[in-house]
Amino acid sequence: MKKTFSLITVMLVSLLYTGVASAADVKIGLMAPITGAFASEGQDMQKLLELMVEETNNSGGINGSKVELLVEDDGSTPRSAATAASRLVAKGAPVVIGTYGSAVTEASQDIYDEAGIVQIGTGSTSIRLTAKGMKRFFRTCPRDDEQGRVAQETLQKLGYKRVAILHDNSAYAKGLADETKALIDAKKSAEIIFFDALVPGERDYSAILTKLKGVNPDAIFFTGYYPEAGQLLRQMAEMKFSIPLLGGDATNNLDLVKIAGPAAEGYHFISPPMPADIDNPAAKELIKAYVAKYKSQPSSIWVVLAGDAYLVLVEAIKHKGPDAGAIAEYLHKDLKDFEGMTGKISFDDKGDRVGDIYRLYKVDEKGNFILQPK
Repeated sequence: MKKTFSLITVMLVSLLYTGVASAADVKIGLMAPITGAFASEGQDMQKLLELMVEETNNSGGINGSKVELLVEDDGSTPRSAATAASRLVAKGAPVVIGTYGSAVTEASQDIYDEAGIVQIGTGSTSIRLTAKGMKRFFRTCPRDDEQGRVAQETLQKLGYKRVAILHDNSAYAKGLADETKALIDAKKSAEIIFFDALVPGERDYSAILTKLKGVNPDAIFFTGYYPEAGQLLRQMAEMKFSIPLLGGDATNNLDLVKIAGPAAEGYHFISPPMPADIDNPAAKELIKAYVAKYKSQPSSIWVVLAGDAYLVLVEAIKHKGPDAGAIAEYLHKDLKDFEGMTGKISFDDKGDRVGDIYRLYKVDEKGNFILQPK
């Protein structure tokens, strides 16, 4: 009898301990490209969030509960994202931050939605992501129709009349290309003389660059990602094809300069503000702490937008606890003009961020990204 009682006691203590541990931890998932084509984005997102979680826990947690960051690698691909999403669901995270690419995010949306989990995209700007009516999907980044508007205005302001648009057939790049073309056509601000796609991940783009050279555009607007933009810039210089190449926000990454080398000078891209250009004292302190800990700047604004996702989730959990349904309702109805790192944050009924945060950047001779005047 004593032996039986002892075993029951141990089991009860064990269950009680497990219950307390699980109640004490607020689980926040991060799905990010830790490996693959966009690894620098994901690795820096993980670093920033680990720093923010550490600061939260050192300050007493959220309502006295510690935060546990659960990280899964989406490998920069839709297939890997589905696996990563399933793992985070199995780990019991009520909320997930991520991910970077639109196609990669889209591969995870149904999984999170069916599991009743709140997902906040950080670099996924494709319009259709919030056109599906998923009430628990949000994003801290703006979307492609807004970027398309700024792209059209920028190309017009710079005086380009014969414009080539190049994309990579991904959900993000094709969406931005279509949106920009539609606006240019509607406003008759330029003639689109080329509209085609390259294959991402190739090492040689001389064939499509030769085609582009043949149509003699005033400028090329590339809507794909920074690895291909860097390759295009370098190979255009090698071909002595010296016309302006401009890009969208997916080319906002310091690795662009590493890939392009000196050919990056003069490159323009449209993006939310770089970390160094954010005019927010709290954000400046956090970036300073990041640099002190990791000896480098965050690689792009998308890293900081992951930090914004963390901040709005912490705010929601403070008010509603770690219940996904209550968090989603709070973000839709109650979070208004919340002071994030990249400015004020509110969400509309679709889960899109409200407001205009796009800016124009130019790469200088030292490879720095310089904010251009409005």
